[in-house]
Amino acid sequence: MTKKNLHRQNIVACIWDFDKTLIPGYMQAPIFETFGIDEEQFWKEVNALPDIYAKRGTRVSQDTIYLNHLISFVKNGCLKGLTNQRLRELGKELRFYPGLPDLFTRLQAVVESRPEYKKHNIKLEHYIISTGLAEMIKGSLIAPYVDGIFGCEFIEAPLPPNYSTQNELPLHMEFEISQIGTIVDNTIKTRFIFEINKGCNKNPQIDVNASMDRVDRRVPIDRMIYTADGPSDVPVFSVVKSNGGKAFAVFNPDSEAEFAQNDALLGAGRIHAYGPADYTENSTTSKWLRLHVRTICEGIVAECEASLNEKVRRAPRHLHDEDEREGFVENKGATQKELF
Repeated sequence: MTKKNLHRQNIVACIWDFDKTLIPGYMQAPIFETFGIDEEQFWKEVNALPDIYAKRGTRVSQDTIYLNHLISFVKNGCLKGLTNQRLRELGKELRFYPGLPDLFTRLQAVVESRPEYKKHNIKLEHYIISTGLAEMIKGSLIAPYVDGIFGCEFIEAPLPPNYSTQNELPLHMEFEISQIGTIVDNTIKTRFIFEINKGCNKNPQIDVNASMDRVDRRVPIDRMIYTADGPSDVPVFSVVKSNGGKAFAVFNPDSEAEFAQNDALLGAGRIHAYGPADYTENSTTSKWLRLHVRTICEGIVAECEASLNEKVRRAPRHLHDEDEREGFVENKGATQKELF
């Protein structure tokens, strides 16, 4: 019996970093402004924590130690009452680079622009993978335009010890974030690339560590475009680029240093190209992204047509004398079965 592929593989995936990629700064800024916290001092303390804890014999993640420091601020009253709902509300205050979120709609229009794309039912999906806070992204202007958000998450009311043996759990009247639920650092980001690749995000029955042939993966990595802002995203750039996908870096147009960083990434072969974080319709960044979404679509069409030609045999037809002369029929005694 002929094996049936698990997925149609007609998806193009645009995958985005968030901070300094879609927005100019860090998403936590509205939190600090609302609660009257010195943002510069907060990040200065966060940057110092890995060395402080290392001297105490404890290794911490440089990417996500800020989550612990936020919880310390909550427990000490500086961020009293900070909840997931509040984070989502604060996400509404985030301001995006020019051209967003319209770019997401324009890229969707690319896959709807040609009849051959529609014939093969090609779709575009947008995903955000961030070391920032998932709830803030979910509350932001960009959220309705994306198919999935992977970011750090908090637990508000942790279950107590032996909760499974208690008939009634205590009612918490005051909710606020108190534990880390999900951590996303710049290495863990690669896990979510493979979740999108294998389709785990759409079908929880598929384990991200399960072995799968390329033909069974929902979104092959060579149909992904990953866009991020710089050196911290090298792990994802490497995974995407080495597996045939496209890696694109952006920089703040006002920053010479970020431009130099991206140029160094290109020189080191980490990315395919880079451009300003200007997503307006006629910017070079928008043109590059549209070009490569279209290129991936063309590749899907070519693969689908080749598969169709390979698997569907020519229908039988009436034979003529010229067919024999031109070598179309090698055996005039071919049976009906052989013709099919």
